[in-house]
Amino acid sequence: MAQKADITAAVLVIGDEILSGRTKDANSGYIADYLAAIGVDLREVRVIGDVEPEIVAAVNALRARYDYVFTTGGIGPTHDDITADAIARAFGVGISEDPRAIALLLEKIKPEDLNEARRRMARVPHGAELVENDISKAPGFWIGNVIVMAGVPAIMKAMLDRVGPKLCKGLKVVARAILADNIPEGAYAAGLSDVARANPALSIGSYPSFRDGGFRNEIVVRGKDADQVGAAAVAIEALLASLREGEAGRQRAQMKSRQ
Repeated sequence: MAQKADITAAVLVIGDEILSGRTKDANSGYIADYLAAIGVDLREVRVIGDVEPEIVAAVNALRARYDYVFTTGGIGPTHDDITADAIARAFGVGISEDPRAIALLLEKIKPEDLNEARRRMARVPHGAELVENDISKAPGFWIGNVIVMAGVPAIMKAMLDRVGPKLCKGLKVVARAILADNIPEGAYAAGLSDVARANPALSIGSYPSFRDGGFRNEIVVRGKDADQVGAAAVAIEALLASLREGEAGRQRAQMKSRQ
């Protein structure tokens, strides 16, 4: 597929169960890792409930802003599975049972067991391409730049594997991590801001954590030009070395003053 520098994406997680906390979202993180590996930048993740007007509004906003929108959830057999209808409404197209989807379901379900509820999973917006999976056989679909997938993580992963090879690929992000242990963020914040201003094409962040009874700071530089990332990392390492040397000098001075 074609490659360009920036391919962008958003994930729309759909389901009341996610918002209530009953079900923990395991899909957006997996999709983020998957997309990063093929050079697609995940720029936004939204979580919304099973409310059709809200799904329609979110889909239309996101698909206008990003190259791809991935949705998860709401394409099962129950009354609250309304994602397919919402997507059809967002695109202004009809929706009906798709013979291709019925054929897929019959690979897993006996004809006499294909009741009305299960047939709901064969309702597909007109003009959509099916996204198959080898686990449940109930398909997702792809319409425009919106890819609609199941909420069950194993099925979502199977669907993503099907669409992945068809996605446009971007330049992969290069990342460098620099440890800033024993240096508080407040000490290097100003210098780090200077490095960030000098490198507007890069993403530079400081990420503190607390472990083993103390703070552990890590600075991460991300970008698509390896040389720029490397140069910024060298500048940050020099900044930290200067701060460490300055602190060591202050400690030596204090020791001398006590003698």
